[in-house]
Amino acid sequence: MENLFGGSFLGFFGLTLVLFAGASWMMGQALALTWRGAWQLVPYAALLAATDRFLAFALFSGDLSSLPGFLLAWASLCAVAAAAFRATRAGQMAAQYPWLFERTGPFSWRARG
Repeated sequence: MENLFGGSFLGFFGLTLVLFAGASWMMGQALALTWRGAWQLVPYAALLAATDRFLAFALFSGDLSSLPGFLLAWASLCAVAAAAFRATRAGQMAAQYPWLFERTGPFSWRARG
């Protein structure tokens, strides 16, 4: 199990799913608020995942070169950032263009009509 996380589960949970997930959420919001493309989430999440792997190595004696640990962190951070991006973009579309769109849920909007 430690091979999958690149270290201990507690270290993965604390760093990736608490600390870096918050940073990833803010990254997704920032990209949406500046009207950038969703594709930019992928390289920025990779940078966050690389930083996560380094801190896991430095603080919890994890494996720095663990590819499964990096990919799991990258996928987790991409998912959090994508959720934040979509939620922020749905709010933006409904607020900026209220005559064209209405919000239908936390992640969606539709055309009025």
